[in-house]
Amino acid sequence: MKLLALFAALALVAVCNAHEKTVFCYYGTWSTYRNGDGKFDVSNIDPFLCTHLGYSFFGIDTQGNMKSLDDYLDYEENWGRGNIKAFNDLKNVNPKLKTLAVVGGWNEGSLKYSEVAADPAKRQNFIRSSVEFIQKHGFDGLDLDWEYPAQRDSTNHADKANFVTWLQEIRAEYDKHGYLITIAVGATANLAEPSYNIPAISKALHFINLMTYDLHGSWDGRTGENAPLYDSGDLSVNAAVDYWLQQGAPAEKLVLGLGFYGRSFTLANSGSHGLGAPTTGPGAAGPFTGEPGLLGYNEICANKNWNIVWNEDQVVPFGYQSNQWVGFDNPRSIQDKVVYSLERDLGGVMVWSIETDDFRGACGPKYPLLHTIDNVLNGDTSIPIPEPEPENPEPENPEPENPVQPENPTAVDCANKPTGYYQNANDCSKYIYCDNGAQHNFQCPNGLNFNPNSISCDYPENVKC
Repeated sequence: MKLLALFAALALVAVCNAHEKTVFCYYGTWSTYRNGDGKFDVSNIDPFLCTHLGYSFFGIDTQGNMKSLDDYLDYEENWGRGNIKAFNDLKNVNPKLKTLAVVGGWNEGSLKYSEVAADPAKRQNFIRSSVEFIQKHGFDGLDLDWEYPAQRDSTNHADKANFVTWLQEIRAEYDKHGYLITIAVGATANLAEPSYNIPAISKALHFINLMTYDLHGSWDGRTGENAPLYDSGDLSVNAAVDYWLQQGAPAEKLVLGLGFYGRSFTLANSGSHGLGAPTTGPGAAGPFTGEPGLLGYNEICANKNWNIVWNEDQVVPFGYQSNQWVGFDNPRSIQDKVVYSLERDLGGVMVWSIETDDFRGACGPKYPLLHTIDNVLNGDTSIPIPEPEPENPEPENPEPENPVQPENPTAVDCANKPTGYYQNANDCSKYIYCDNGAQHNFQCPNGLNFNPNSISCDYPENVKC
């Protein structure tokens, strides 16, 4: 029934114009320092897959002046890398693209922002310096990511009111220049209630990026999905959206956050690996991100040892191997969430963050998560192909469970083909995934054929067979 509902929803949104919806992509600039295939530079950004790009992060000093957090990376002076210029030069490739300077983030803390918000002179310092910064470097606006008013190292209850004043003053000045002002917010009720006067900030902002992820993690002491769409009490994407709408946020100003990473755990007992299983701490750090308890999608999909399970109730997958467990989003769940954002008539979707998509195409076509967003917003009603299931490490069941082996697999010789998907020349309802010479065979759902142009199972009339 859920699958039928999804098809119906996709059909309803087929007329949606992608340019009417925001796709805000955060770019974590520190990813340029990552190892090997995790290294991500501005040159790796596809400027046509996002409507807005956020350069993360800049900071402030104690007087409220905006500043770089990495002069060598950001600027060209003193033999620097000139990252800001390269980033804003992407608008020469796609003139419709908007770029925003992102100020704040988790590592900046809350206290400095509390002190600036409480002081009229410091607020004006920030506004003046940010306008000068935007003008000098060619941004289109600013995204203020204060995590979080009246929380963490700031316990000032006046933060909630002061933040409104600060945003109103920013908006008044930015409107003179045609600049955008947006924010990223803690999405769940327990984070939002002490921090935000939702009706007031909504009026001052062009849109609001809901951080609808990090809803569960190793801090829980048991396995949980990073961003369950439904069925997780108050800690679900749906519950967060409901809260913000009920508190007075206009739907068209809410931008739904999508996490391109998973939260990982170390299982207390490798034999107990379901949802809610006891854990002993964060999962092992990934080879690129290097942070215990977090794995980029590019790290997850490249590891063929995961046993992947689809969580039907929460509409997201999870994976386990040995004593490791991860809850994450894949193309299937990303599609469901984009469809959900359209059903709720939200302003669009936000991505944290583009450098943990499979941007090199190690697991298939490049940028599978971003392309999924783009396809849905452009009214692509074809059914997404399933990801190749990992081989079961147990010797008694060495073959993947889901793929159907055709009697005559081929006319495609994977030994001589680049990694990717190919139509079975003998049966258009079947297709093949070649992976460094290895061949995996798949079957489309009944009545559908594989479309090599859209890389999806599609209706027969759309497929050259």
